[in-house]
Amino acid sequence: MKTVVRLLLLLLMLLPLAHASDLAKEQRWADQIADSLIDGEAVWLQAGDVRFLGIYTEAETPTGRAALVIHGIGVHPDWTQVVYPLRTGLPARGWSTLSLQMPVLPNEADSLEYAPLFEDVAPRIDAGIAYLEEQGAEKIAIVGHSLGAAMSSYYLSGRPDGITAYVGIGMLGGAKDPRMDNLQTLRKINIPVLDIYGQNDLVPVTSTAAERVKSAEKAGNEAYSQVQTPQADHFYEGHEEALVETVTGWLDKTLPAASR
Repeated sequence: MKTVVRLLLLLLMLLPLAHASDLAKEQRWADQIADSLIDGEAVWLQAGDVRFLGIYTEAETPTGRAALVIHGIGVHPDWTQVVYPLRTGLPARGWSTLSLQMPVLPNEADSLEYAPLFEDVAPRIDAGIAYLEEQGAEKIAIVGHSLGAAMSSYYLSGRPDGITAYVGIGMLGGAKDPRMDNLQTLRKINIPVLDIYGQNDLVPVTSTAAERVKSAEKAGNEAYSQVQTPQADHFYEGHEEALVETVTGWLDKTLPAASR
């Protein structure tokens, strides 16, 4: 009987760990990125008792505007697809960027296993906002890709302060967990939103495009717009410049630089 009790206690102790980010994996990536980083600088941020990586790239011409860049499932803040083009392309156009390491799981994890980690999203984004404000940012947008878009939508559905515009790239709809379902969270977002996706995007993205429009309508969000990038896939391979131009064009229109 004592053995059974010990085993149950051990399982209870391990259970929270199954719902936590793989910090060892995060550290391995951070070490690799810090050693090879060319564009931008590695910064360490604090979310509760978790120390995590961000990559800050200052705008070539400071305008008081910045964007948080939120990567997709299981990757890191310097990922070559979508993330790197955005975090380095926006600064050339007047937007400082801070690309955040979001919670990750081991490679074999299923996407639904990420749902509990959504509770760890807000502290990381809040830490990113605080850092950008310390650097002098007056207007802050958030740009999220794929699962990073779902995390961003979930964060913004709580109506926090600090973010004034949102770009969701490759937003999936219809997730089994409502925290991960952009169709649900978009109904609670009222700041300006750009919903951008590729013509050859994943089926859960393209097939729910019309439903995302309806979700924004239910939110009464008149500042929501949706753009399809011709021929682009979910990762914008070969269409990186079009992605950056579309994102910055919309951001510049939505959050123009203050005259100085």
